[in-house]
Amino acid sequence: QVQLVESGGGLVQAGGSLRLSCAASGRTFSIHAMGWFRQAPGKEREFVAAITWSGSNTYYTDSKKGRFTISRDYAKSTVYLQMNSLKPEDTAAYYCGARLGNSGRPYNLLTTYDYWGQGTQVTVSS
Repeated sequence: QVQLVESGGGLVQAGGSLRLSCAASGRTFSIHAMGWFRQAPGKEREFVAAITWSGSNTYYTDSKKGRFTISRDYAKSTVYLQMNSLKPEDTAAYYCGARLGNSGRPYNLLTTYDYWGQGTQVTVSS
């Protein structure tokens, strides 16, 4: 079992920044990759970014590349999502997921993640 706890969400004005954290515990040695997804009201959960647990590879959607940066602190078993130049359309609940296996499938696939956190709300005001 892997437990994930997100934090760092909040209310920010457009153009501002936030850093989200996702702390993993439990069988963290079994994690292959961690990802951030987000879900706005009435919309499906969508991929934001992912990082392999080794930290050697990162993945982003094209629209987030340059504004968002994913990183991880291996010693703290924590993954971060630095979000800059936030826009009102970034408003959503942000979730981190843990993927145990390297199936070779794309990292932006929701169904390839085995564990999820409870989410943290990000609200960007205009």
